[in-house]
Amino acid sequence: MKKEHDNHENCVIHTEDLTKVYEGVVPVKAVDDVHLHIEKGEFTALVGPSGSGKTTLLNLIGGLDNPTSGKVWIHNQDITQLSKNELIDFRLKNIGFVFQAYNLIPVLTAKENVEFVMLLQKVPAEVRNQRVHQLLEEVGLLDQMNKKPSKLSGGQQQRVAVARALASKPQFVLADEPTANLDSKTAAKLLDIMAKLNRDEGVTFIFSTHDQRVIDQARRVITLVDGAIASDEKKEVLEAV
Repeated sequence: MKKEHDNHENCVIHTEDLTKVYEGVVPVKAVDDVHLHIEKGEFTALVGPSGSGKTTLLNLIGGLDNPTSGKVWIHNQDITQLSKNELIDFRLKNIGFVFQAYNLIPVLTAKENVEFVMLLQKVPAEVRNQRVHQLLEEVGLLDQMNKKPSKLSGGQQQRVAVARALASKPQFVLADEPTANLDSKTAAKLLDIMAKLNRDEGVTFIFSTHDQRVIDQARRVITLVDGAIASDEKKEVLEAV
C-alpha cells in the first residue's frame, strides 16, 4: 500500500495513525489516530479544550514522547525509528521548543540559556553573542541578561524560553502555550517576532494555545477534541501595512 505522505511534495511533517495511550486504572487515549500534514512555512495553531491532546501531539511530533502506535515523519525521516542519541541529535539540528513550564536551566543566566543550543551546535562565539543580544533586545530583556531564572518573573522566563527556541534558527518551532503568563503588549511583540521569522526565513511554527491572539495570527487552525482532529481550517491572513 502506498504511504499517504508520498503524495505531498511540500509536506515536511507528517503523522500517520498516530496514537498515544497512557495506561492506568482507566487508560487515557491522549492522541487518537491522528493523520496530519504540515507544509514548510506553515503557521499553525492547535486548539481545543484542556485535555484535548494538544501538548501530547506536540511532544510526539517533536520526539519528546513515544507513540503507542503510528508514525511521525519529518523530512521523510521516520523519527519513531531513531535511537535515543539519534533523536537528540535530530532535535538539536532541526527543532526549537517553547515549553509551557519554560524548562530553563536554573544555574545559567538568561544570556547563557539563550545561547545554550548554539553552544551545542558549535556556533562561533561572535555569532552567538550577536544573536543572543539581538533576541534578548527584541523580547525586552537585554537589561536582564545576567540574571538567573530564579530572579526573573514568570513572564520574563517565558520570554527567555522563546528567545532560546529561536536562537539556533531551527527549521521548526513547536510552542506549547508560548504567550502564557505574558501581558498583551509582550505577547503581541513575541508573536510579531515569530511571524517575521516565519515570513522571512520560512521557519515552520506549530503552537498549542488557548490564546485568541495566537489563533488570530495563525494561518491554519486545527481543533482537537478527545485526542482526535475535529476540524482543520486554513485561512488567509492579511499582512499589516
